[in-house]
Amino acid sequence: MKPLRIGTRGSPLALAQTGIIRGLLQSAYPQLPVEVKVIKTSGDNFTNLSLVMGGGKGLFTKEIEEQLLSGEIHVAVHSLKDLPTILSDGLTIGAVPARENAHDVFISKKFGSVQKLPKGARVATSSLRRRGQLLARRPDLQIEEIRGNVETRLRKLAENDALDALILAAAGLRRLGLWKKDEHLQWQELDFAEMIPAVGQGAMACEVREADAETRELLMRINDANTAACTSAERAFLRALGGGCQVPYAGHATVDGERLRLIGATFSPDGKSVNRVEAIGSKADPGEVGERAANQVRG
Repeated sequence: MKPLRIGTRGSPLALAQTGIIRGLLQSAYPQLPVEVKVIKTSGDNFTNLSLVMGGGKGLFTKEIEEQLLSGEIHVAVHSLKDLPTILSDGLTIGAVPARENAHDVFISKKFGSVQKLPKGARVATSSLRRRGQLLARRPDLQIEEIRGNVETRLRKLAENDALDALILAAAGLRRLGLWKKDEHLQWQELDFAEMIPAVGQGAMACEVREADAETRELLMRINDANTAACTSAERAFLRALGGGCQVPYAGHATVDGERLRLIGATFSPDGKSVNRVEAIGSKADPGEVGERAANQVRG
């Protein structure tokens, strides 16, 4: 059996996620050799570039997709929230495995929650979505942009006395084994009423060439139908609004039986404008639910 080559970024989180995908594939196909190829992306090369000003999601996918299209790799593993809602011609999502915890997490050296932060506290995040939702509840906060991988951001919080708190995704912390690992920090999982996650947050995507029927068939066995439906609705919502990580949109879907529920929202970066919607429909037609939620937002 010829090896299956997986392409990924070289960050600790990207490698951890690729390790999960590799394990799922080898559990499904014990005789399948799986190789991993690390690919450096523009986002890795320009570590001090603002995500907002520097081109957003494509920074972390362009070079990997180029090698996928050229046949250098068979599968590209991404955090789904990093993947543009409109893929390059010839590419498709072959599998979305079961999602990790989709919540955001508040982390601080001194304070147990957003509500307990003193007036004018400095909170670090590079996400406009998080910025808008924080300022909607606490307009007095000072939001600081922060770059780097998960470990780097945690270190910056620990070493910078002027920084009061940090917001990160729970999924990354869990996959890296860092969840509540530092006993000197206080942790609060933010519920969806307080912080709606990014579209696709907590999910991984296995991207593949549309014409590669053999690899697409292999990936079907590690796809989670409920996660795929939920993230399809979320991505349809974002796509219909024309958004990416440069626009503060948020969306999260859940499945109950055959019913799919999507909560979505748009924010102004200063938090003064918040438009939150809910749409319920069929799990069998997630795109319709996402587009209907987008229409409600546009209202």
